[in-house]
Amino acid sequence: MFIKITKSKYGKYASLVESYIENGKHKHRTVAYLGLVTDEQIPYLKAAYSKNKPKLIYDNQEDK
Repeated sequence: MFIKITKSKYGKYASLVESYIENGKHKHRTVAYLGLVTDEQIPYLKAAYSKNKPKLIYDNQEDK
């Protein structure tokens, strides 16, 4: 499964999509429609549904 981002004149929309093979052809099926997303949310959505979970880095604003 992967996150598919679709652009429209109203913004960017995210869907959870799975790949499958039917009659020897590769196809995609939408599993869940996630709705309107911002540019800041896209990397976190993709990281949440990726096979190899990346380590997300948060800005720590505490002075050490």
